Amino acid sequence: MPKYMLIMRGTDEGQAEFEGMDFTEVIAAMGRYNESMMNAGVLAAGEGLSDASEGAVVDFSSDTPVVTDGPYGETKELFNGFWIVDVPTKDDAIEWAKRAPLSGPGTKLEVRRVNGPEDFPQDNEWIQKEQQWREQLGTE
Repeated sequence: MPKYMLIMRGTDEGQAEFEGMDFTEVIAAMGRYNESMMNAGVLAAGEGLSDASEGAVVDFSSDTPVVTDGPYGETKELFNGFWIVDVPTKDDAIEWAKRAPLSGPGTKLEVRRVNGPEDFPQDNEWIQKEQQWREQLGTE
């Protein structure tokens, strides 16, 4: 079955609004959402991310990668977390995304299919090695 990543994106403006919310209720709402996906058997993974001030960006625009430590100044979009759902279609993934307890200016969930081994040439040495690694790690 295909997997889809629900990518949580926000803006500085949305982050400021989030900081004014009751954190206990935010955690409870996320917990209920995660539990609903677990009970439906579709949640494969999910994580939230730390504040951008703890991160860094590696920019490959020049010959030598340039590292910028967070915070990054004014940002149009921040990647704040994700869920991986194991559902048959993109429409199913979108339906789960629409149920997320998110709000605020600029807050979005991007839905993207996760490539599987079948999306790559099976006779490629590195694709074959990756399949072996997945088996060793127990992720396949």
